[in-house]
Amino acid sequence: MLIGILLAINIIVCITLIGFVLLQRSEGGALGMGGGGAGSFMTARGAGDFMTRMTWILFSVFLVISLVLTVLTGRIGGADSVVDKLKIDSLDTKTLNAPAAPSVPAPGSAVPAPGATAPSAVPAPQLSVPAPAAPAPAAPAQTPAQ
Repeated sequence: MLIGILLAINIIVCITLIGFVLLQRSEGGALGMGGGGAGSFMTARGAGDFMTRMTWILFSVFLVISLVLTVLTGRIGGADSVVDKLKIDSLDTKTLNAPAAPSVPAPGSAVPAPGATAPSAVPAPQLSVPAPAAPAPAAPAQTPAQ
């Protein structure tokens, strides 16, 4: 419940932060493009200070909420890592390196006898050809009504 509320607040703060960053006036020069003229939007220094302060405040709130969410979800998930949850000791390395045998033989291929050994070479891939379509049954003849 708490994580869901914090996540919703974090998303709202993130969207607001993106908006404030996009509304700010570029001060880097950007190769001499853009910037400001006499009739530029929000040219007052006070508006720039407000936008800068709000950006830093929103960034700080976003950072704190993100860190709190990370700590909370880490405690819920447990202290074990994914590698600790794997059962590596029960794996057999011989079966991992062995080639996989086909479980169902392809149509038209020879099935080895139960006592026979399988060939060591990998069989060539076979093309599956669709079966020919059966002719449609003839429609019964209709007799005219009397």
